[in-house]
Amino acid sequence: MSFDHYSASLLRYPEFGFSLDTSLLEVGEEALDALTPDIARAFNDMKALESGAIANPDENRMVGHYWLRNPSLAPSEEIRNAITRPLRALKDFAEHVHTGNIAPPSGGAFRQILLIGIGGSALGPQFVDDALGAQAKMPILFFDNTDPAGIDRTLASIGRKGLASTLVLVISKSGGTPETRNGMVEAKAAYDAAGLDFGKHAVAITGEGSKLHQFADEHGFIARFPMEDWVGGRTSVMSTVGLVPAALQGLDIDSFLAGAAAMDEQTRRTDARTNAAMRLALCWHVAGNGRGEKDMVVLPYKDSLVLFSKYLQQLVMESLGKEKDLDGRVVNQGIAVYGNKGSTDQHAYVQQLRDGVANFFATFIEVRKGRDGDTIEVEPGSTSADFLQGFLRGTRKALHESGRPSITISIPEVTPFQVGALIALFERAVSFYASLVNINAYHQPGVEAGKKAAAAFLETLHAVGSRVTGDPKTAAEIAYEIDADTEDVYHCLSHLAANGDAQISLGKEPKHDTFSL
Repeated sequence: MSFDHYSASLLRYPEFGFSLDTSLLEVGEEALDALTPDIARAFNDMKALESGAIANPDENRMVGHYWLRNPSLAPSEEIRNAITRPLRALKDFAEHVHTGNIAPPSGGAFRQILLIGIGGSALGPQFVDDALGAQAKMPILFFDNTDPAGIDRTLASIGRKGLASTLVLVISKSGGTPETRNGMVEAKAAYDAAGLDFGKHAVAITGEGSKLHQFADEHGFIARFPMEDWVGGRTSVMSTVGLVPAALQGLDIDSFLAGAAAMDEQTRRTDARTNAAMRLALCWHVAGNGRGEKDMVVLPYKDSLVLFSKYLQQLVMESLGKEKDLDGRVVNQGIAVYGNKGSTDQHAYVQQLRDGVANFFATFIEVRKGRDGDTIEVEPGSTSADFLQGFLRGTRKALHESGRPSITISIPEVTPFQVGALIALFERAVSFYASLVNINAYHQPGVEAGKKAAAAFLETLHAVGSRVTGDPKTAAEIAYEIDADTEDVYHCLSHLAANGDAQISLGKEPKHDTFSL
């Protein structure tokens, strides 16, 4: 590949040091010509989205995460106020916590944060913390699952005495999300056991009038911040969901928002060649033939960005993984995302990437600056940063030699501004790609189906528990009694036995196993 080709393929935004190298994943003129009508529709769709069009007909709601970093774009004064007022309030709140004006009832100051959320309500703050929180004023811990062992481990790291100085953020738009509700109930039980008033240590981030809103009022939470229905979980990190914990950590949230706004502005260009988000979306389209036929492997060459692949996993897969297109046709769209970090992956799955199944394209994230402050040579003439750059360039070249395509995104350093810009880049690329393949990026029927199935299983579990007696019974016998699926009943019984609520006697096969009190 010639240097002239590289130069022509490199898109740069010198205003903030960003570049996108697509020289090793070529979007040719033929592909551009074929996609011209779809590209035009995608730009129009984005314009409509930012203007307040209904983007999620399932819930009859707009999608307004772009307004969060530029409230002047919001379609009404009411929405602009719904952005600017909470932003001022959360900054004031963080300042009061830092100065001790808001403090635990037992005295002292709040020293750390426990965030209770699920999906985007936890993953966004987790990524921001891992990327930017090294020097945070308040460390942050998470309940991001309904795993009791995980909850116990986090509580153990806080310690019974540490609860008194821990500020709890409970994040749920509806307040009915089971994982978040369970985490809140577990946290409250820990505070109760320590003789502490949970409400005097808690903050709610939720929708107006939600179950969590009502719980917060009932239990006298310190504060409550709104979640708007036009912000989806996977794009909520620049709303109160992400900004309240970031402000409490002392991060520069204004710079974070400014980085996203700067990338938004650059990617409003209607020239596909100079619009980084559209070029990214076109690369995805070309790599996977518009059907997601290749996975996206995200390889950030910086420890502080290790969670970026996990963050993008939700953003991309929840947005693009759809059974039907906008015309109701079954298309089974999506792009699988996985990754870790460089150069760790030199010793993990790069072997398969180079020599195994060619079912992916790589996205390298380069951070040009190695470290702040002085550095040393780890061998004559070479620093650790030199080696990191060598591994990135070497892996990129090795993959190319094996016919594996890649994209390289470069930023100067990991700062709030640059992290904001990266998030905005991928948010807009996802939106553009969804338009290119004619799907809705802003609903998630598969997630809702899973929630309904889980609720049905819990109903069966309760019914099964009431039928376990001293007399041994098989799963089939109990299933007959409650008119339920035998395999579901078997899994319920196995769960009860594993947690001490039943005894199991193993037979030759699972159908011969018996259960009793």
